[in-house]
This record gives sequence, structure tokens and C-alpha cells, in this order.
Amino acid sequence: MPSLTTSVEPLEGNKVRLSVEIPAAEFEKAVDAAFRKIAGEVKIPGFRPGKAPRQLLEAQLGTGVAREQALRDALPNYYAKAVAAEDIDVIAPPEIDVTAGESDGDVKFDAVVEVRPVVKVKGYDGLKVEVPSPEVPDDAVDSQIDMLRDRFADLEEKTGPLADGDYAQIDIKGSIYDEVIDALSATDFLYEVGSGALVPKLDDELRAKKAGDILKFNDTLPERFGDRAGEDVTFQVLVKEGKRKVLPELNDEWATEVSEFETVDELKADARQRLDLYAKVQTQMLVRDKVLEAAAELVTDELPEALVVGEMERRLHDLAHRLEHQGATIAQYLAATGQEQEAFVADLRAGSTLGVRADLALRAVVAQEGIAATDEELDAEIARMAERAEETPEKVRKEFEQRGTLEAVRSDIARGKALQFMVDHATVVDESGTPVDLSLPGGSAAEDTEVPSPSPSPSLAPDQTPDPKQTPNPEQKSEKEEEPSE
Repeated sequence: MPSLTTSVEPLEGNKVRLSVEIPAAEFEKAVDAAFRKIAGEVKIPGFRPGKAPRQLLEAQLGTGVAREQALRDALPNYYAKAVAAEDIDVIAPPEIDVTAGESDGDVKFDAVVEVRPVVKVKGYDGLKVEVPSPEVPDDAVDSQIDMLRDRFADLEEKTGPLADGDYAQIDIKGSIYDEVIDALSATDFLYEVGSGALVPKLDDELRAKKAGDILKFNDTLPERFGDRAGEDVTFQVLVKEGKRKVLPELNDEWATEVSEFETVDELKADARQRLDLYAKVQTQMLVRDKVLEAAAELVTDELPEALVVGEMERRLHDLAHRLEHQGATIAQYLAATGQEQEAFVADLRAGSTLGVRADLALRAVVAQEGIAATDEELDAEIARMAERAEETPEKVRKEFEQRGTLEAVRSDIARGKALQFMVDHATVVDESGTPVDLSLPGGSAAEDTEVPSPSPSPSLAPDQTPDPKQTPNPEQKSEKEEEPSE
């Protein structure tokens, strides 16, 4: 005889009635467990806590107490088993009504519960989304090359007034009430004018100055100085020398010295390729977001409040968890971002509503297209999760199985495949309506490609590492230069 007999009856309002029958012999196990629990809570003369026999407890307390305890303790477990047996996708706590067996015999109960709605969508295989053109303009390539030239710039003496981008070699002394602060003092400190690397007023004072000038001023330490932030400091600065940055000439000889390429054209072609790959990967990721938003709009059904509230709670919990790792609270987050609580909650509800609609759309596509996650895909996903968690795949799988969430992982994979199906069938255009080609080298997809850096980082040719003595980097200090620490 099966331990449970279950049946499901659809009701109005996106609810079902789950009827469950538990044979008396099966429920007797729950009653025994209830007696053991009661035995540990009551004192029976002559017996240690938890050791009094059931017969004695029945004689003193009656059978009703244990049965009531068994109903309270065991019904949630029986309910969970029935939900799994009937494969019901519940989204809210149930309303349980015991219809038989409160005194003896078989136990029967009904659970009225709200379930996730099953929707159907149309047009998901022909969505049209607009994204910015990923085409790389020539000036973007030139900018990348100029950034590389800046990294290999020389510094030469400047006799005229200092301006932003110039470098000043200075002796600087910071003091509070005539007490010199070592962390704010240095000799032969090379400082870039306009960088804001120390205190804002230093840049204001250095502008238009030249070698030999002496500066005296007060300024308040900014927040990055930690415990000392907000303190008023007196600075005295001697400008010993002015320097200006001179970029290397853009020619094939320079390209050979700083990269693996023999010509400027080859270096530019590499920079363009990197920018193009970066732009396409970024745009592919944007397309997925846009397609998901468009799919959400296909769901026009009224959403159950329980789904929206549940999504809001999940997002709020995730935000609180991330903030906790940064030592902050949601109240501090709202203050830092200048958001009113009402506006924050309204935005949270709007985003959660869109998220619920998108999820329902994905589930609809999974059902309508017959999409499923294979065992191999499930194994691969568990392996990825295990790698991120620095655990073995076997341990991660066992944890999912124990929590009964392995099928939820499989469902997540299927919804991911549904999203990719819609992306593959979507029409992607730029602002002018021109179709966008997002194919990557080798046919890779965005999720399979490591996002490259758009910044130029050509490999240095063997035995051609620049000598810092011949090509000083303004961002590097010489051995005798000392930078004030914060």
C-alpha cells in the first residue's frame, strides 16, 4: 500500500485543491514520534527525560495529545511529499484543512494552494530588438594607440608655467598644528598636475607655477584618507622642477619597440580587432537583456501578487547580502544613492514585475518548444557551480539532491536554452534600422567568450622590454622619489 494517496482539483483564482490521504498504519509512525517528543518534555516520576514508555504516557495524557502533536509536526512533511508527487509548482503557503483522522483511523486533509500560472506566448520566435551599433570608429582606434603612446612617454624639463598633465618634482610637507605628518610629506615627489591624487587644492596651487616657487595653503583631507578624513592640514610645497610629457613619435620603429608588431598599421589592426571583439561581446550580452525584456512584454496575463512579492523579497535579500559583505545596510545604501524609500520600493516592484513576466515567458517557450536540459548539460552546470564554490561536483550534486532542488537546476538550464532560442531567432538592428552582425571569431557566443579588455596591451617583443632609464614612465617613481602614503 502506498504511504500517501493524492489527487489534485483545479480551482478558480490560480489555485488548486490538493487532497491527501495517509493510511492509519503510516500515520502511526508520526504518533510514535510525537510520543517520543512529549516524553522529552514532561516529567514522569521514576523515568529519565525521554525514557517514559508510550503506554504510561497514554495512560496519563491520553492519545489525543500525541495525535494533535503528530498532526502539527507531520502534516507539513506529508504536504511536501504530496506536492512533489503531483509535481505542483506552488508559489504561496497552503491553507490546510484536516477532513478526517483527527481522533483515529486514516488521516485526510485538503491543501488549497496558489500555483504558478502557465501562460502561452506568441511571436517569441521573431522578436526585434534595437541596440547601439558595435562598429568601431577610427577615432576609437586612434585613442587606443594614443593611450599606448602615453604609457611609453618621456618626461622632459619644462621651464614655463605648469598646467594639467604636466609633472612637478616637489618637496612637500603636511602638518597639523605644527606637527609634521610623515604620511603627507616627501622629498623629490613627482606629482602629476590635475590628477587630484593628494588633496584638491594642491592642483589649484600648482597650476601656472614654475620651478622655484614656494606654496603654502590649507586643505581638508578627503574621504580616502580614512580615519584622518576631514582633518585640516597645512601644506608647504617647494616646486623644484617642472616636467612635461612627450609622447613617442608614431612610426614603425616605435611599434616594433613596444609590441610584437613590425608596423603601426599592424598595431592599429590589432587594436581594432580587440575593440571589435569587446564591442560585439558587450552587444551580445545587451541583446540577451533586450530579448528578455521583449519576451516579458509578451506575457499580458495578470500576475499573482504572491509571485511579485516573492521576487521582491528575493531581490531585497540579495541586495542586503551584497551590502553586508561591504559592511553596509540598505538604509545606508539609500542614503548614499539619495533614494527615498518609497521610490526604492516602487522601483523594486517594477523590476520584480518585469522579472516575473520574463520568467513566465521563458517557461512558456520551454513548454511550447519542448526544450529540456540533458543529463550532460546538468552535469556540466554542476561542475561549473562546483568550481565557483571550490567544491567537488559530487558534493554539490549531493547537496542539491538532499535539498530536493536538483530539478530546479535542470529547469534553470532549460530556461537558459529558451532564452538562447529567442536570441537566435531575433532580428537585431542598430539605431538606423540596419541589421547588426554579432558573430564572433570561431562562432563563439558571448557566454562562452572571455570579455577582452578594450585597452591596448600588445605583447612586448622578446628582448625588447623598454628600459625605464631610456623611456621613463611618468607613473613610475625613481629610487630616490618617495610618494606620500595615505
